[in-house]
Amino acid sequence: MIRIVNWPLICFLGSLFVLTGCKKAFEPEAESAEDLLVPGDWLFRQRSYPHGAVNHDLYLEAMRQWRALSDNPAGRHDKSWTPVGPVNTGGRIVDVEAHPQNRNILYIGSASGGIFRSLNGGSSWTPVFDNALTLSIGDIAVAPSAPQVLYVGTGEANAGGGSLAYDGAGIYKSVNGGNTWTELGLYDCGSVGKVLVHPHDPNTVYVAAMGHLFRNNSTRGVFKSTDGGLHWEQSLFVSDSTGAVDLAIDPVHPDTIYAAMWERLRRPERRQYAGYSSGIYRSFNGGQTWTRLTNGLPVQPVSRIGLAVSPVNPAVVYAYIVNEAASLALIYRSGDHGNTWSQQASPPADGSPASWWWFGKIFADPTDENTIYSIGFLTHKSTNGGASWEPVFPGAHVDQHTLYIDPADPDFLLLGNDGGLYQSEDGGSSWAHFANIPNIQFYTCEVDFQFPNRYYGGCQDNGTIRTLTGQTNDWSEIFGGDGFVVLVDPSDNNYVYSEYQYGALGRSVDGGENYLSGIVGINFSEPRNWKTPVVLDPSNPSRMYYGTNRVYRSTNRAESWSAISPPLAQPVPGANLVYGTVTTIAVAPSDGNYIYAGTDDGHVWRTANGGNNWEDISAGLPQRWVTSLAVDPLDAQRAYVTLSGYRWDEYQPHVLRTDNAGASWQDIGTSLPEVPVNDIVIDVVFGNRLIVATDAGVYATANEGANWELLGAALPRVVVTDLTLHPPTHTLIAATYGRSMYTLELEEPVGAANAVALSAGISAGPNPFRSETGVEIQLPERMKVDLRVFDLSGRETAILFNGLLPEGKHRFVFAPVGEARGSYVARLNAGGRVRSLLLLRQGGD
Repeated sequence: MIRIVNWPLICFLGSLFVLTGCKKAFEPEAESAEDLLVPGDWLFRQRSYPHGAVNHDLYLEAMRQWRALSDNPAGRHDKSWTPVGPVNTGGRIVDVEAHPQNRNILYIGSASGGIFRSLNGGSSWTPVFDNALTLSIGDIAVAPSAPQVLYVGTGEANAGGGSLAYDGAGIYKSVNGGNTWTELGLYDCGSVGKVLVHPHDPNTVYVAAMGHLFRNNSTRGVFKSTDGGLHWEQSLFVSDSTGAVDLAIDPVHPDTIYAAMWERLRRPERRQYAGYSSGIYRSFNGGQTWTRLTNGLPVQPVSRIGLAVSPVNPAVVYAYIVNEAASLALIYRSGDHGNTWSQQASPPADGSPASWWWFGKIFADPTDENTIYSIGFLTHKSTNGGASWEPVFPGAHVDQHTLYIDPADPDFLLLGNDGGLYQSEDGGSSWAHFANIPNIQFYTCEVDFQFPNRYYGGCQDNGTIRTLTGQTNDWSEIFGGDGFVVLVDPSDNNYVYSEYQYGALGRSVDGGENYLSGIVGINFSEPRNWKTPVVLDPSNPSRMYYGTNRVYRSTNRAESWSAISPPLAQPVPGANLVYGTVTTIAVAPSDGNYIYAGTDDGHVWRTANGGNNWEDISAGLPQRWVTSLAVDPLDAQRAYVTLSGYRWDEYQPHVLRTDNAGASWQDIGTSLPEVPVNDIVIDVVFGNRLIVATDAGVYATANEGANWELLGAALPRVVVTDLTLHPPTHTLIAATYGRSMYTLELEEPVGAANAVALSAGISAGPNPFRSETGVEIQLPERMKVDLRVFDLSGRETAILFNGLLPEGKHRFVFAPVGEARGSYVARLNAGGRVRSLLLLRQGGD
């Protein structure tokens, strides 16, 4: 389905580009324009701390483990994950290709969501790459002489935007149009800028490999295979910090190849995206030898380069060269196969930030050597060889990455950018947006407690979005920027809180229709995380907590804030691996005086008196970025912490538990894949089952980590960034980074019975039970019993019994006072054994 879109007005508010309709009625003190507009490396910082690099081999091992678990569902009795969208809000598309004789057959590569194929011109799409080790795509190539043969280079070459946390997993090939795929190696080539297939020989293929982003390596440059990818030869190597980002071929004399080399260094404390070794190379003999082209080209260091050979006149070559400051595209034209070059006019910058290495491509019309397209922050077209430019695709989403031009109908264009896929049938004068591709990169997810079909999420490039119906195709943006934390007050859903990067928090009192400032009292000179933590007190949602490098509290639903802690993290001078900030906050549902806070430098802090005193409880924890904390609903001293990062030598835990408010910690994640764990939730319905979101799937344990099992089937192999549980419907919501949002109807853990067994002879049931039927306890002998009811925030609601009971059966009924609706948790302590049961209130949700 294609949705026709009116041109949205793009406006510059403070330091953020947002679309009108985001209803943002305030502007906090912003970071610099570069901090806000240049794609962040927040995902990488988490995973690389403290080493400054990710163990790529361990990551691939974990992906293979996830694939094996997904392919072998034996012993699992859970359901499949259900995609809930959005499909009408598009995520980043890095490549689009079509069958050369049938443009109804389309392929799109998503930055971190894999490959989608359409057999009907885009009316519907099917993912066809989900069994690969990574769904981060660099480039797709369709063999011109055998269109059923496809090659894919994995690993996004755009040096930012979050998916850079992981490099790719080499090259893949399909010989049946994408139905099945074979791994072809080059696992260490990092990211891939271009895959090029010989126009007459589908077995001759070239790969432009950029190498690893955050470390130097020699597996970069141009690689060539003449046997369909079975063997590879490094055809062009410049240096261990200079990779190949683009390739172009002479269609008439296909032994003439052009390569764009890009010198690029990225370190936790340094970003250098230009250098003297960036340049254009040419081979006249299929890559056996190469010559650097210099006549008329810049002599100073340059950044990313894009190339295009005119199909109608292959002597004409165009180059799109990003200047050293990354603030402008320099356009060059050659009429003699690259021997000499002349500079043309640059396309307008159009307010783009100084990050033109984020784009950087040029495309040539198949029928007119003077018609070319420049894709950067916006899209421009020249019909005079670059002498002048005019905008096309007006009003489309910013940040362009790819363009397909139909060789038989050059007015038919497909444009991929950070907002999805666009189609034009008049050379870019007008366009339609494909509103049916689920590839959003979500950071967070949320559900309206009172209306569980209302999903919210904060996402890369597309702000905070939501659906009010639960449908996949009616999501809309309610807050701008890159969306992060979004919260809906469970007691009054008129209060909605949304955040964009670095803690710019808005508060809505009309259900998300309009926003007011939610940062009054926050000291914005203090360090704040790219994803600043904001949480509601589960026992009193009008009380909230916010983290900079310290913890703040609001008692009036974010109207104002006051600091309640000293600095809990310190920034590291001259380094950007950590921010020196609080990353996660958790408040004990049973006692709001217990507050836990985690930081990006590997510390966990706790206060037991509402913030008057704080204690560092990090002893015994690995030095890793703290991703999430959760507190037992009934025990303020039992808490769980999850960690990011990879080991480089000995095993390092990622999930730990304390039973004594942090005095000691126990590793409970030994059977999980060794990947970052991003979130943890406690499922109170079936005995405090723990559920974690990782970079390799969602896992659950019903025995405090003795065993973890992959939860649910059919979840795409992408990073799961966040989880939210809706207890009344027992539905789990998962935010994925690249394949939008999913839900799962939870079932009882394997082995659970209708009657809950506490020990030999002691049972209680049914589970769940209803208030009108009550709960029945079976005791083998006289013993002490304590049976209490709690609401889902952890507040004690009733004491059903506390004392000695004789042997036999005993039945208790819970009758809430007033019109209380919904679900509760009954906690039973019989003979020292504790178990929880879900109580479904009569007439409740």
